[in-house]
Amino acid sequence: MHRLQSDVLEAIAYDENAHLLLARFRGNGETVIYEDVPQDVYDAMIFADSLSGYFRDHIEGHYPRHKD
Repeated sequence: MHRLQSDVLEAIAYDENAHLLLARFRGNGETVIYEDVPQDVYDAMIFADSLSGYFRDHIEGHYPRHKD
């Protein structure tokens, strides 16, 4: 997992073959797996001015998820 400088996200990892995004949250340390996340959505998040803002607007609530 890649550590981030974000208020919400502590670290993320992406499996480009399975299109899975793993996100570990600050505060509670919970890890959530988001399914069917396209590579371009992940790439856009990495280069966004606000990682947590992009995550909230484009990933959370848009893709199936389950806790790791």
